[in-house]
Amino acid sequence: MAPPRILLCGDVLGRLNQLFKRFAAVNKSAGPFDALLCVGQFFPDSPERLDEFTEYVEGRSEIPIPTYFIGDYGVGAPKVLLAASKESGNQGFKMDGLKVCEKLYWLKGSGKFTLHGLCVAYLSGRHSSSGQQFGTYSQDDVDALRAIAEDPGIVDIFLTNEWPSGVTNSASASDVPPGISESSGSDSTVAELVSEIKPRYHIAGVEGVFYAREPYSNVDAVHVTRFIGLAAVGNKDKQKFIHAISPTPASMMSAAEISMKSTNTTSSPYSIPQMVDGNESTKRSSDSVTDSQYWRYDVSTKRQKQGAGNGDKLCFKFVSSGTCPREENCHFQHDMAAREQFMRGVCFDFINKGKCERGPDCNFKHSLQEESEGDSHRRRGSDNASTNRSKECWFCMSSPNVESHLIISIGENFYCALAKGPLVKDHVLVIPVEHLPNTIALSQQCESELDIFQSSLKKFYKNQGKEAVFFEWVSKRSTHANLQVIPVPSSKAAAVQNIFNFAADKMGFKFAVMKFNNNSDGRNYLRTQFDRNLSFFYAELPDGTILSHVVEENEKFPAQFGREVLAGLLGMAKRADWRNCTCSKEEETEMAGDFKTQFQEFDPNE
Repeated sequence: MAPPRILLCGDVLGRLNQLFKRFAAVNKSAGPFDALLCVGQFFPDSPERLDEFTEYVEGRSEIPIPTYFIGDYGVGAPKVLLAASKESGNQGFKMDGLKVCEKLYWLKGSGKFTLHGLCVAYLSGRHSSSGQQFGTYSQDDVDALRAIAEDPGIVDIFLTNEWPSGVTNSASASDVPPGISESSGSDSTVAELVSEIKPRYHIAGVEGVFYAREPYSNVDAVHVTRFIGLAAVGNKDKQKFIHAISPTPASMMSAAEISMKSTNTTSSPYSIPQMVDGNESTKRSSDSVTDSQYWRYDVSTKRQKQGAGNGDKLCFKFVSSGTCPREENCHFQHDMAAREQFMRGVCFDFINKGKCERGPDCNFKHSLQEESEGDSHRRRGSDNASTNRSKECWFCMSSPNVESHLIISIGENFYCALAKGPLVKDHVLVIPVEHLPNTIALSQQCESELDIFQSSLKKFYKNQGKEAVFFEWVSKRSTHANLQVIPVPSSKAAAVQNIFNFAADKMGFKFAVMKFNNNSDGRNYLRTQFDRNLSFFYAELPDGTILSHVVEENEKFPAQFGREVLAGLLGMAKRADWRNCTCSKEEETEMAGDFKTQFQEFDPNE
């Protein structure tokens, strides 16, 4: 089978007429090509070019080749991309591109997918702290790529808009375009990511010049990386903006082929030998990497900066997982007390540096906890433990933070409340009264009451022509369990399992699937699947099917996975994040009152 033929392009800037005219010429002489990958700004740089761009997006002009882009910014970008986000075919997990129009695909956020056998990873947008919806990448996008870096297999192509800072280090000076080393278009985050992902090809734009760097060796990998920077379409200096490659997928290559190096291969630009006090040491490609990035992720390619005096810093790998592959050779501390704090839900940056730059956007605690969850279970009679929990937890009924106006039913071991920022108006949570990290490892007495609650909710929704879907995300850092319950129209109930399986496939895993005739058998089965040392997701479907997935140590798994999947099923993509669905306290109180009135005849605690 012949290797795929891929065209690469720099900043398009909305000049689609010129791009596809050039494509036609290249395709005629050297084609046919299978796909076109665009980096840098894809949308117009001025309103004057919007009409030309719109001709293609609205289908009046034909796009001749499947085209993928990551530069989701420029004139008209928000309008076009918002419309694409709302399309039903683009709901759920679409790491292989959201369809904008025929043969045009937007690679949103970050991800990895297979294209004609090639493994392609990408980081869409540019680095920014503004947090705008389009055109920038988030810390979550970066985190997802860091997880990809630890996946088995080799990434063939990595797409970024910005160049990695330091890419010209150790390169032949005569080949480096003038002014590149001082350019503001490079990014230290991209440099860290590419040194961790170790792709065979790294493609970037925005610099306005063409640069095909000599291949360089990677630390802790046998294959080389080739960096290609591309100029903008229609640039005045006639710099090359389109480039063809035809790589054999790494998955189809032998070990000898993958490790082959050309005579002009250089050392890695991100790990350059420097002389310090007469001794050779390793210097990072950029000293501009922020402390939060440098210390938060402790991976094999990172080393303590020479003379930085940070020997008291913590190893993120050890704190988060309990192990570190470098063991005694690690430069950072393997502190079990810090790991215990992290397991209680305390922010790593807060533990490590005493502060967290994310502020209210951080999902973890910013105060040291006095006892572990296990200790709290063993010392349930401790007044101090109860006081500490109630101050922090959203779900403890004694907490000043509990949203008591959302509570709709209270039993002996569980209570039921409307969800904060609900996906649909009758989206509820079933929550243990006691401060417990999950609903799976509960006593039989608690399970019996939970079964009654679940049966009552099923009858309530059935009376409204709906079916209940239950799911729970059990993280190792979970503090107070909550079983989510989202009703779906009975007409869509048969599709629930399919869309969960579709999302799982996009995330790269398969659910364990079992079907049961009664709820108690299903819950007993879940106990056998649960490992308290790992995170766990499960969903209980209307027909008695249970989908479960044990989340491995280094696996990237979104905390809102269940909600995002059902948002896709219900055509409510914009409501996938609960923070987009918040209501005023008055509205929430009214919703809870309406629910209680309708639920009264089914409420087991009335």
